[in-house]
Amino acid sequence: MNLQLVIFDLDGTLLDTLDDLSAAVNYAMEQRGFPQHTREEYRMMVGHGAQNLMSLALPKEHAHDESMIDSALADFRSYYNAHIDVYTKPFPGIPELIEKLHRKGIKLAVASNKFQEGTEHLIKVFFPEIPFVAILGNRPNHPLKPDPEVVGEILRKTGLSKEEIVMVGDSDTDMETASNGGIRGIAVNWGYRNMREWANKFSTSQHFEVPQGPRDQEPHRFMVVDTVEELQKILLS
Repeated sequence: MNLQLVIFDLDGTLLDTLDDLSAAVNYAMEQRGFPQHTREEYRMMVGHGAQNLMSLALPKEHAHDESMIDSALADFRSYYNAHIDVYTKPFPGIPELIEKLHRKGIKLAVASNKFQEGTEHLIKVFFPEIPFVAILGNRPNHPLKPDPEVVGEILRKTGLSKEEIVMVGDSDTDMETASNGGIRGIAVNWGYRNMREWANKFSTSQHFEVPQGPRDQEPHRFMVVDTVEELQKILLS
């Protein structure tokens, strides 16, 4: 693989942020007298932006109430901004992997659906010495993943070709982003989704197959890895 750049998802891929996210959403629920949720329940809610997370966390009768969502979201953001890195930490082996990729000269980027300021803050806190070529989160007037705009933006910024890039993430959203952007994808199985189940559901190959034609004619294929060590072998081979 002629790998020049790795685009990483953030939550569930580089960092375990679930405890801080759970605490912040539960704070917003508590302020309204609504039921709170467990870490495992939040595991299936995250990954599609804070507004969607709030809609899923609210009682069903309020799930589509824009006024309620906005109000709860404001409390969530206030709490989360003040407690964003209390429990958050890199998954074991990730700091070492990022350092090895950097030393090898492979460019690194982050594409997240987390709000931009939070994405930048966490990268600076946990990877302060790594010069990421792009740190892209949820920004006004920019679509969320799985829209491929984020892939195109990174391609334009780096001048690399699609064949030189791979996206690494822990959700179907990340793999759809890679597919929509015409790049390869590696699904990691240590995050917030069971990506082996996803792979089996969609009959995903265990080997890379870069599409040679339009996406609707040449289906994209991905790899699924269970450990950081497996990912390291692929990326540094």
